[in-house]
Amino acid sequence: MLVPRCLAVEATSLNSGSSVRQARVKDISTIEGIRDNQLVGYGLVVGLEGTGDSQQTTFPVQTLASMLLRMGVSVPAASIRVQNLAAVFVAASLPAFSRPGTKLDITVSSAGDARSLEGGLLLMTPLYGADGKIYAQAQGPLVVGGYSVSVNGNTRQLNHPNTARVPLGATVERGLAVDLTNRTQFSILLNEADFHSAESMATAINAELGRPAARAYDSRRVDLEVLKTDDVPVLLSRVEAVEVSVFPRARVIVNERTGTVVIGGTVVLQPVSILHGGFAVNVVTEFKVSQPGPYASGTTQVVPVTRVDARDRPVNSIELKQGATVDDLVRNLQTIGATSRDVISILQAMKSAGALEAELEVL
Repeated sequence: MLVPRCLAVEATSLNSGSSVRQARVKDISTIEGIRDNQLVGYGLVVGLEGTGDSQQTTFPVQTLASMLLRMGVSVPAASIRVQNLAAVFVAASLPAFSRPGTKLDITVSSAGDARSLEGGLLLMTPLYGADGKIYAQAQGPLVVGGYSVSVNGNTRQLNHPNTARVPLGATVERGLAVDLTNRTQFSILLNEADFHSAESMATAINAELGRPAARAYDSRRVDLEVLKTDDVPVLLSRVEAVEVSVFPRARVIVNERTGTVVIGGTVVLQPVSILHGGFAVNVVTEFKVSQPGPYASGTTQVVPVTRVDARDRPVNSIELKQGATVDDLVRNLQTIGATSRDVISILQAMKSAGALEAELEVL
């Protein structure tokens, strides 16, 4: 058995440049109170080709019995034996200003042990909001982005066949009205809190409107004053189209599960010397046949023979001088053949040493 030190390296680096970028207000913020709302429901998918929930999962059969009873068919749940249905949860997002009749996309996920939802039909399912009220009804044929095939114990699976989508599969029954009249103020919330960006947004909005209508309240919130003579939809459309200067934080994203490392171009590196070594352990098990000698009383046996090899690789050296960029770091790491695990360890050590002026986020 080989104990690998790393699987793959996927490092993305951006050219170092100015830390300021231009973005529209609508791309970096939201308006307080105008947002999506989550909906969820529980239902049944029928029409599966023997890939539904097994008999060990009892609640789908109970749901089917209750549904049949509402339709005038009384069947004891214990006597139902079906494999073509699956219990599912249905999720959707109800956007702001939705009106009755608005169509929504829905996501359907198996709640039991169904092997695949391919070919299924979602029966009418009510979707509830956080207040327990029904806001939409979902129904329709499923679109599955994968498959699973099993023959004689061998299984071939692509993506996740237990999750599916129904485009425009739900119809809004109860709208979400947001009253924009008689509003004297709106709060614009930045997606990423930053005092500099908030002040820049307020200044740009005031320049666009030609009056001091916006004021930065804190690092995330910018208050917008509304006059009685303002047409609110027109005012908000002008504000959302304003381009402002954004000052994003320098950030390094590390995903230890996939070995992905993303380093932003605004990351600043300080002069540092890096010494990095490697230690590899190779465990190999071979099976050999032990044959007894002539006229011996023993029997032929297969015995495992395990061998352990440990190798300590030479130490690699990287030196980053004053003014080094992310490109220099990535190029040096590629030169020494660093793997993704090596890169993650080096970045964590650089952060601890104060040589990496960026927020290190580990997923």
